[in-house]
Amino acid sequence: MTADRGHEGRPAPEFFTPGSSSFAQFLAAHRPGLLPTRAPFPDGVRAAPDAFPHGTTVLALAYRDGVLIAGDRRATMGHLIAQRDLEKVHPADDHTAVAFAGTVGLALDMVKLYQVELTHFEKVEGIPMTLGAKARRLATMIRQNLGQAMQGLAVVPLLAGYDLAAPEGARGRIFSFDVAGGLYEKAPFHAEGSGSPYARGALKKLFRPDMSRREAALTALQALYDAADDDSATGGPDIGRRIFPIVSVITEEGFERLPEAETEALSREMVAHRSRRPDGPHATP
Repeated sequence: MTADRGHEGRPAPEFFTPGSSSFAQFLAAHRPGLLPTRAPFPDGVRAAPDAFPHGTTVLALAYRDGVLIAGDRRATMGHLIAQRDLEKVHPADDHTAVAFAGTVGLALDMVKLYQVELTHFEKVEGIPMTLGAKARRLATMIRQNLGQAMQGLAVVPLLAGYDLAAPEGARGRIFSFDVAGGLYEKAPFHAEGSGSPYARGALKKLFRPDMSRREAALTALQALYDAADDDSATGGPDIGRRIFPIVSVITEEGFERLPEAETEALSREMVAHRSRRPDGPHATP
């Protein structure tokens, strides 16, 4: 945010006015035009379904050491592939990550605002938000986007975090949202986006609560592969271009995106396995 300068280069008076610890509320009061939730069209106007890039499938699952969150890389505009290497998974803070399906431009702005929101709260209050409060704060931001969603520009995030205050074995938590800001905790896995029914089916088949990081990452990649196999808007591993899904984990040590080399090796291993068994691995008895 660019601050207006007062006399002698001092920030504008609103920066010295007591208020809440919400940066989004601060913008709403003093710079509402900077909010990504402002309505882009007049009332009654709806966006054409193929006019803006849309992100598709993202998922999260709990595993032995925490929680994993992943997403494919494709963005589509109707029947066109608008982007092949979109990043849909982003850290929100040290122990929280957000992924998104929906309108790409609005989603990226919402993610940036959410990152600032969490940082602003911690600087003002001196302590980080609890994970439940982070989920409720994101739900509020989505609810403020309802006008855009009704005009065809919906954003559907998926939130995953490591809850340091939760009991041992239950610290990896997942939250989903609807376009009206409804908040739902999902355990032990969930997926969003156009390929999510197929990804959830694969996760239901393959999930085990005691998985290692490697096993969890392979399970996520298998689920995204199944989604891409049945949903044209979801992109699978692109071996030729070396574009692979983004896989990140959140543990007690914090957020970590799996290195590109690790994700590529796991993806190639999975594709080789699929060449022998195209329907993928069977459920563990």
